[in-house]
Amino acid sequence: MIKVLIIDDEPLAQSIVAEYLQAYAQFEVTQACNDGFEGVKAIAHHKPDLIFLDIQMPKINGFEMLELIEQPPAVIFTTAFDEYAMKAFEAHAIDYLLKPFSKERFDKAIQKWLLQKEYNQS
Repeated sequence: MIKVLIIDDEPLAQSIVAEYLQAYAQFEVTQACNDGFEGVKAIAHHKPDLIFLDIQMPKINGFEMLELIEQPPAVIFTTAFDEYAMKAFEAHAIDYLLKPFSKERFDKAIQKWLLQKEYNQS
């Protein structure tokens, strides 16, 4: 089972990611977090394989949250702001989904991560 965390302060965004993930039986959403501090705790507790991370959240943003984690999991950013794309890829993001994103675009991000995971294991 592939463990996934969703870290986003918008309940609608959380539910869309969770809904799209239902098409992938091998993925399990272990927790949905509303802010970066909750995300840090959840990552330490669940040790996810992949996180879907919003950038602009209350308290600390997604980038600040990643800085607090020694060995961050794979990240697919989900945000409404295109100006953070370069910084996201500098932070080794798998992909950058600009809200609102389609199921097709989401699927491309998942496939990209699965291919990279397969390549790293071989």
